[in-house]
Amino acid sequence: MTNETVICTYRVRPGAEDRFVGLLRRHWHTLRALGFVTEEESLVFRSLEGGLTYVEIFTWVEGGFGQAHEHPDVIAIWEPMEPLLEERNGQPRWEFPHFERVSLGA
Repeated sequence: MTNETVICTYRVRPGAEDRFVGLLRRHWHTLRALGFVTEEESLVFRSLEGGLTYVEIFTWVEGGFGQAHEHPDVIAIWEPMEPLLEERNGQPRWEFPHFERVSLGA
């Protein structure tokens, strides 16, 4: 099995950005400290249009995804994040599709 990169999309409620960013600031560092993600620091982007949306990209180590869903330190970040997010334009409050890197050669 290969490491999986996740592209997390968070649709943040109006007025909740400061609280959300505080949790997001801890997110990757907590996952890394627990050994669930690779050493490459997450990339975080903030939308410039279409409502307040953040995107975070990082790579799980093998087995890290499953372990994170059971660890209380991670759950302590994810649970308070959820009410800070909203469904928008028929899309869920957050999404976590996983991808694998593809080499297209030179």
